[in-house]
Amino acid sequence: MLRSFLRNLHSGPLALQLRRFVVVGAVTAGIQMVLLWLFVDVADVYYLVGAVVSIEITIVLSYVLNNAWTFRATQNTGTAEYLYGLLKTNVVRGTAIPIQIAVLYLLVEWGSIFYLAANAVAILVSGIYRYVLDAKWTWGQ
Repeated sequence: MLRSFLRNLHSGPLALQLRRFVVVGAVTAGIQMVLLWLFVDVADVYYLVGAVVSIEITIVLSYVLNNAWTFRATQNTGTAEYLYGLLKTNVVRGTAIPIQIAVLYLLVEWGSIFYLAANAVAILVSGIYRYVLDAKWTWGQ
């Protein structure tokens, strides 16, 4: 599955879309990391709570960017369709939150890995899951 994903980034019918999804994901992952750091190290919020809040903020940002750029050909337009798409992506990505939080928790608590490094791994683990479900359900591809 990983080899297929990487191959499709380079060539194939969804190559451009996959590259755009990865770019949006990388940008929002960076923002999520900064938000998590701000919540944990600046605001002194427990890292798992900070992770959930930063994830939700970046879910909304990811939807806005992916709808406008990645899935431009099938983008959700009009207020009702746009809000329904936002709801759908929240369901998709919301189901990925337990995956990301579980990986984060296991790496920090059992693996003694710094929470930001663990969060980066958790984002990658849940990324493929999010792409497949978002592409299929949120944007109907």
